[in-house]
Amino acid sequence: MLSMAIYSQSIVNSKHNLSVSGPGDIKATSESEICIFCHTPHQSSPRKPLWNRQDPGSVYEIYNTSTTDASAGQPDGSSVLCLSCHDGTIALGDVLSRAQPIEFSGGISVMPPGTSNLTTNLSDDHPISFIYNSSLAASDGELVDPSALSAPVKLENQKMQCTSCHEPHDDTFGMFLVATRSNSELCLFCHQKNGWSLTQHNLSNATWNGSGNDPWFHTPYTTVAENACENCHTPHNAGQDSRLTNYQAEENNCLDCHNGNVAASDVQAEFAKIYRHRVYSYTLVHDPVEDALVQTRHVECVDCHNPHYSNSSSSFSPQASGALAGVRGVNSAGNSISIVQNEYELCYRCHADSPDKPGSPTTRQIAQNNVRLEFDPANPSFHPVESAGRNSNVPSLISPLSESSTIYCSDCHASDNTNISGPHGSVYPHILKFNYETGTRVSESFQSYRLCYECHDRNAIINRNDDFGQNVHRKHIVEEDIPCNQCHDPHGISSSQGTEANNTHLINFNTQIVQSTSGGLEFVDDGIFAGRCYLRCHGKNHNPESYN
Repeated sequence: MLSMAIYSQSIVNSKHNLSVSGPGDIKATSESEICIFCHTPHQSSPRKPLWNRQDPGSVYEIYNTSTTDASAGQPDGSSVLCLSCHDGTIALGDVLSRAQPIEFSGGISVMPPGTSNLTTNLSDDHPISFIYNSSLAASDGELVDPSALSAPVKLENQKMQCTSCHEPHDDTFGMFLVATRSNSELCLFCHQKNGWSLTQHNLSNATWNGSGNDPWFHTPYTTVAENACENCHTPHNAGQDSRLTNYQAEENNCLDCHNGNVAASDVQAEFAKIYRHRVYSYTLVHDPVEDALVQTRHVECVDCHNPHYSNSSSSFSPQASGALAGVRGVNSAGNSISIVQNEYELCYRCHADSPDKPGSPTTRQIAQNNVRLEFDPANPSFHPVESAGRNSNVPSLISPLSESSTIYCSDCHASDNTNISGPHGSVYPHILKFNYETGTRVSESFQSYRLCYECHDRNAIINRNDDFGQNVHRKHIVEEDIPCNQCHDPHGISSSQGTEANNTHLINFNTQIVQSTSGGLEFVDDGIFAGRCYLRCHGKNHNPESYN
């Protein structure tokens, strides 16, 4: 942190000089006394220090949010003194030592509308008048213990008040703050967010390129690191009450920078694509203290990214990138966890046991919408997300992939713009990274099934003659124009529904195309490169069709 400055600036040169000699726009027409607007040696109120104003007497709407452990009440102490001007209910010139209010230039009476007029609604302002003690710090987990709280931030009778952050007689740091806002030095006296030291919001020297909205319209700083907390938050007159963010719509607090005008990647453009995580469709549904298993469908940037924790490292665990650091998830057993160690644990928040999860786009013989069950390593077959697959003989895999490899959800579900990571948006259905045709009849090409061909060698798929003893894949996808999706379920088949005899090789038929014969609807695994199909597809009966 930067060293503290000594309070040395005279009030004479600050906006709190409301006399006729004051430098600000709000000042008296003729009154030359400077201190009189707050203090008087005679006829003062009982409040210290020789207070020259009435109490507002207002009932305030106070800050209230699910994420605070503090018990904020009505303003008291020095905060009431500040509010006698800054809530806009008492005339600025209405002082106890004058029989008549002091007149102000421009006919101003009370504090004009603007950032200095907090109004009686303090729900969009940093909480005040609450006990800040060791118990609060311990229950919160991310607050400095007040016993270690260093000057210039100070408490008043163990309470956080306006004067904890503001020194009304000294404007050295602007806004009468007791320390600089640069790099959020003032915030960090009290707030110690987990992971903050490594996050890009603390370290990045990226600047605004001048296009679009100015993300730092409310600060004098020009880099991400300098703005730090104020990249997203503002302590007074915030756009969203509950977290003091700049905007009420959660995504706007992110997209002011992550639109290519500060951050290198234009994530905002991804959310304009037809297939996307629909962050614009929900406002104030997400709650940071909601269960990790999402109960009511919604998606916000902060469901997948922790802005206090995320960083630019390629990984913080074996199976998750730094962009996902510090986020909650659901593990392979279906239990909520506080910090994910694997990318799929984040996806399981919405796409596993959530009661309002999205449904399957394909009508399968075995229906299953819970991807956690589909990727279970105990299944007869599954794509190797949680662990390596069951099949020890997959000759089509492209190096460096092998039968012992695992993959990420985002290897398939991600932006079609390969310069941008993650499943923000895509031109392909289901936010797929590459094209994957699932229609009734599809002419085979690399582009038609590029999603598959990124991992499975196209030549090996359509030209080898050792799968099932003949080139069955070529016969179906090249000669008969039958897409991979008609036979293969790309996630997997749950062990509670499928069997080793019938559902190896991700076999789970699309029943809108594949129908029963007199022998039923069934694939039977007869061993390596051998099997039988009982089905009717595109007017042809297999009852059975054997491959061995």
